Amino acid sequence: MTDAVQTTVPSEIRTARPPARIAASMSRSSAERLMNIISPLALIGVWELCARFGFIDVRFFPPPSKIFGVMWTMIQNGLLEKHVWASLQRLFWGILWGGIPALALGVAMGMFRTLRMIVEPIIAATYPIPKSAILPLILLIFGLGESSKVVMVATGVFFPILINSMAGVLEINKIYFDVGRNFGASGFQVFRTVAFPGSLPLIMTGVKLGVGLGLVLIAIAEMVGAKSGLGYMIWNAWEILSVETMYVGLITIAVLGLLFTLILNEIERLIVPWKAGR
Repeated sequence: MTDAVQTTVPSEIRTARPPARIAASMSRSSAERLMNIISPLALIGVWELCARFGFIDVRFFPPPSKIFGVMWTMIQNGLLEKHVWASLQRLFWGILWGGIPALALGVAMGMFRTLRMIVEPIIAATYPIPKSAILPLILLIFGLGESSKVVMVATGVFFPILINSMAGVLEINKIYFDVGRNFGASGFQVFRTVAFPGSLPLIMTGVKLGVGLGLVLIAIAEMVGAKSGLGYMIWNAWEILSVETMYVGLITIAVLGLLFTLILNEIERLIVPWKAGR
């Protein structure tokens, strides 16, 4: 009888554990999503109360209720949609043209030591240069049209994705590369089955940093030589002293940053599930 108990009880415990783990993981994931939504709403609530009770100067920090009133008017007349769409288009092409080469070069630098020794000093020298400082040069080369805005974003996105992609490959245990080569895998097969999947966690970190930096740079680029976009809207509001409109632009950029982060977090949970479980 004791032998039967000893053999059956552990098997029942083993079958009961996976659903419990899944439920705990789901509840933790739901709590994380909820905290992502609550924290900005709490900040807005504190801001509103401080403005109502006179703790802050409403000339420079108008209450969110007034700002959202201006935002609603801009949504109704289509002005906000126009500026958001213009910025998103430039941001999309900038991320595309800066991110894809950065990803390919970063993974290649991680895989091939010679290439890393050649390119890494150039990256180390150019990365610290403030991207906003090279805007005049970009405008001189590409003019005041759309190209200069896209190049500005691409330049900023390039470095975080490249550096994190290279670091991701270097974090992979060397034995996996040796196994692939011993089985006769080609360079592309090693990239597809070892280097790229293994570096995905840090690649996603680089993408998040790149998108955030891209939002910053597109706003800066649109303040010079643009007639649309969130950066232009903020700069034009400053010129006419429309403080509420300035905050509408800033809040819109913040909301876009939050949405991009939430979307990228969900993508990361799907393609890098082993990292999401930590």
